[in-house]
Amino acid sequence: MTTQRSPSARQRRLAAILRSLRKEKGMSRETVAERMGCSPPTITRIEAAQTGARIADVTMMLEIYEVPDHTKEVLLQLARDARKRGWWDKISDSIPEYFQSYVGLEEDASSISGYESEYIPGLFQTEEYARAILNAEPTLPPEEELNDTLSIRMKRQERLSSDNPPEMWMVLNEAVIRRHVAGGVMHRQLQHLLDLSSHNFITVQILAFDSGAHPAMNGGFRILKFPKLSDPDIVYLEYWKGSIHLEDPDDVADYNRLFDHLRARALGPDQSRRLIEQAAGGSNER
Repeated sequence: MTTQRSPSARQRRLAAILRSLRKEKGMSRETVAERMGCSPPTITRIEAAQTGARIADVTMMLEIYEVPDHTKEVLLQLARDARKRGWWDKISDSIPEYFQSYVGLEEDASSISGYESEYIPGLFQTEEYARAILNAEPTLPPEEELNDTLSIRMKRQERLSSDNPPEMWMVLNEAVIRRHVAGGVMHRQLQHLLDLSSHNFITVQILAFDSGAHPAMNGGFRILKFPKLSDPDIVYLEYWKGSIHLEDPDDVADYNRLFDHLRARALGPDQSRRLIEQAAGGSNER
């Protein structure tokens, strides 16, 4: 069982419990807000885990919901733990605001699966490949900012060498391994990908060009699962300068089906390794 490393999952769990308690009481957000002396949007943000709930607010909500004392103390401790800072908070100025929540969720995830159409996923990137990708931005970031971003990306990868790494299953479009990125950089990146794919907790499949049209042609996604059943799965979609988190069970189920279709169409792990080896040989010749 993975140890919870960040406050992100705790905050989501607390939010889900508070939302459930309110609904069990048959109370509206407006009613709770009126009794607490705050605005309804404040209750909405707390229940959506969009903001860290103050201990005083949680205490008042638990009193309104008439939660027994022994349960109240457990939930207050959860609220205190949810307000602790993760390692990324110390350098949050170097992480885009839209990405900060994902870093915390990734740190807690017990399973990460998904599809990537254009580049090697961040957890699998070498530092020089990551630098080449970042340097492809229309506006080059200052060197200090670039170095901070690279440090964060490398720090995230420490989970893969921890005692409790997440189970990872990624389907990559063949374009990901064929795209020429900065000469020998791509060769070394593909060798690194091959090394990672030899771990028993990492599965990499290639969706070959000749597989034709497929249902994920509009872009990549991640599905994050967590060790506690009370923590709902999340689908993470990223676009340039922004991201979307989907938690609705129907949306998550749709993306799980989509992923099943993709890995069924993709080459098997052994065939995928052979294709990556072939691409690595070609990239070394450039």
